[in-house]
Amino acid sequence: SRKIRRMVRDHNFRGHSAEQTLMMWNSVRAGEDSNIFPYQENSDFMFNSILTYELAVLKKYAMPLLQSVNNYCPKYLEAQRLIRLLDHLYNIQDDVVPSNSILREFIGGSVFNY
Repeated sequence: SRKIRRMVRDHNFRGHSAEQTLMMWNSVRAGEDSNIFPYQENSDFMFNSILTYELAVLKKYAMPLLQSVNNYCPKYLEAQRLIRLLDHLYNIQDDVVPSNSILREFIGGSVFNY
């Protein structure tokens, strides 16, 4: 879910292709492993922000991005894996997502400024 969130946000707000996001994902994870996870036990609180319906909302944004990944790209098989995952979900229209939802950070339409 985090990878798909990131891919949709990177496309919508940073102009990145799915290939670019998939190619840099290992670097993103390495940064988390170095700069976030070692310190999480010292935080005042932790929470998981995933929403049970979020992949079904992200699907309509993510599928065309994933389908555009060139079969010569080193991350092509990963894109195909994510497509197969999303194929199992129904589409949920984003008009049901409240404007103050964290999901809006990724799909747009948030009341918050980032």
